[in-house]
Amino acid sequence: MRIYLDHAATTPILPAARDAMEHGFRLWANPSSPHAEGRAARAALEDARTRVKVAMGWEGELVFTSGASEALALAVSRCAKPLKGVSAVEHDSVLRLSGDVRRHDVDPVTGLVGSGWDTAGGLVAVQHANNETGVIQPLTRVAADVRAQGGWLLADCAQSAGKLDLPDADLIAISAHKFGGPIGIGALLLRDWAMLQPTGGQERGYRPGTENLPGALAMAAALEAGRAWLGEVAELRARLERGIEAAGGVVVARAAPRIPTIGAYRMPGKSANAQLIRFDAIGFAVSAGSACSSGSLKPSHVLAAMRQEGAGEVIRVSIGRETTETDIERFLAAWQEIVA
Repeated sequence: MRIYLDHAATTPILPAARDAMEHGFRLWANPSSPHAEGRAARAALEDARTRVKVAMGWEGELVFTSGASEALALAVSRCAKPLKGVSAVEHDSVLRLSGDVRRHDVDPVTGLVGSGWDTAGGLVAVQHANNETGVIQPLTRVAADVRAQGGWLLADCAQSAGKLDLPDADLIAISAHKFGGPIGIGALLLRDWAMLQPTGGQERGYRPGTENLPGALAMAAALEAGRAWLGEVAELRARLERGIEAAGGVVVARAAPRIPTIGAYRMPGKSANAQLIRFDAIGFAVSAGSACSSGSLKPSHVLAAMRQEGAGEVIRVSIGRETTETDIERFLAAWQEIVA
């Protein structure tokens, strides 16, 4: 049997989310239609919106999107404040939008952003948990720096939503397929509607297009499943990292606070591509960095920003609800085999 250890790319949909999605398919009317069927669909959509906010402890507004990438693009392109700064380790979807905006350096050992955000009252984008290394950024401190200058903080929470408490940010992007919901649904959370410039259409004029009711219902159900499983995941990753280090491997950003579901590991002397081919051949799904850029064969900009030694020898292992102790032991045996 194959072992899937690429949950940061996408994780299996939960049974409760699948059931909720099937229920949504039976409510097939357009939520924007004025007739009785449309009103029933609208009521279900608004119920899902409320449930998502309650499950995440969010008291502001919520715009449903197709995922975190669209939510981030919506925030950057339509925010009432211009983008003024990003961290050098942001997701590719943010860096593509940032143009010549300043990219703030990170500590090469921990991958953490520093102080000194010169925002000039604009928007700053910083990931909560990095999608390649799992490093959790100190967003409480960043938010204080940004707001002291009249700015707003946009947090990419694609990897942390449904796993960690939401950070103290003004706008937040999430994606359901990272926490057990389906692909194709996400959301932009914002403190107030006035933060965005509307253009008309659905979602109170902030996103045109027919609403994805089945996806919204499934996302709510996935969030309501809770996160009690994370304690076990932390123990599994600790076991994994002890084994990797015992075999001569290196844990990237070992000293930094990291989300327990993601780890980046270097196998000295073995290229990441060679490792991926070998792991796949013997039954393991892992990756080299972000799934959004791993097919480009470009060096990881995250590892480059951290000045990581042997960056071309680093792979990402990400753990999910379904991962077992046996899976980890089998992976460690495969790691040792490849090293040998």
